[in-house]
Amino acid sequence: MTLAPVAADDARNFVAALFAKAGVPAADAATVARCLVEADLRGVVSHGVGRVPIYLHRIAIGLVDPVAPIAVEELAPAVARIDGANALGFLVGSRAMAEAIERAGRFGIGMALAHRSTHFGMAASYLRQAIEAGFAAFVFTNASPAMPVWGGRVPFLGTSPFAFGAPGGEHGPPVLLDMATSIVARGKIRRAAAAGQPIPPDWALDKDGQPTTDAAAAYEGIILPLGGPKGSGLSLMMEVLAGVMSGSAFGGEVGNQYSDEDRPQNVGHMFIALKPELAMDRAAYAARMDALAQRAKACPPVKEGGEILFPGEPEAKLEAQRLRDGIPLAKEDREGLVEAARTLGVPVPAWLAET
Repeated sequence: MTLAPVAADDARNFVAALFAKAGVPAADAATVARCLVEADLRGVVSHGVGRVPIYLHRIAIGLVDPVAPIAVEELAPAVARIDGANALGFLVGSRAMAEAIERAGRFGIGMALAHRSTHFGMAASYLRQAIEAGFAAFVFTNASPAMPVWGGRVPFLGTSPFAFGAPGGEHGPPVLLDMATSIVARGKIRRAAAAGQPIPPDWALDKDGQPTTDAAAAYEGIILPLGGPKGSGLSLMMEVLAGVMSGSAFGGEVGNQYSDEDRPQNVGHMFIALKPELAMDRAAYAARMDALAQRAKACPPVKEGGEILFPGEPEAKLEAQRLRDGIPLAKEDREGLVEAARTLGVPVPAWLAET
């Protein structure tokens, strides 16, 4: 049976209803749902609604607080520290980026460090939050061990994303770079393992240090860093910025949300917002960004008839298509949502009942 694509609004409303039934306040549940559906719209399915069951499970066993009192501490005029209090990472991330943006509006640059957080989904969500407010931004996080420090053969570093965004000009696109520091996001290997699908041989090693195409063996082993020592070095940078400096867990101590049920994750984040027009007025900045886009896109493509795209443009194109045509939600993701709904006593909507 071919499953019909799901309208983004339907997915958002249903996911929000699940989190609300789990005890998350309505406005916060809507924020979580928006971030998760946004990932599916942009093709980042490893961070989309397929993760709803694990977030709900960790709420149910008391490792995520649905009504956590997120607190803000002033460290310096342009710097805040956020105590996530084991809240859903989406809420910690949104609050922390808002604090960084507010300070950047006053001082030109603003930073927020977060600790006692949890998995915050797709880093691009927070970059978009900054871009929509007119700011450039960096987003850093650490994560549970999955990748070796260069030269090692056991999991130590997270597949932490390097994320940067900046508003575009009047005619050109924004820059929105959100990339894992591993060859592939760990969530893609987890999804392949769940589906019984093989992975390319250069993605990971098994627990014995051997290359493998078995996704389950890879998930139990180590994911390889992007560019060898370069990816390892970038992930180590995340441990310093988002882990050591925030006061969160670091150096292999961040909890795995799927397997560590004896303690909260204590993920750390760093958010930096920048006012783009510090050295010039906004019109000059926009004109320069337009010139950058025009020059970049005028470069000869590798393939005849090819198109030069800025980071974030492929995802934006896919998002526009899926907003129009619906999200092709995988069968296993639908099944997870149905099970979550039945567990919580939430009515299963018609578009999901056919699963």
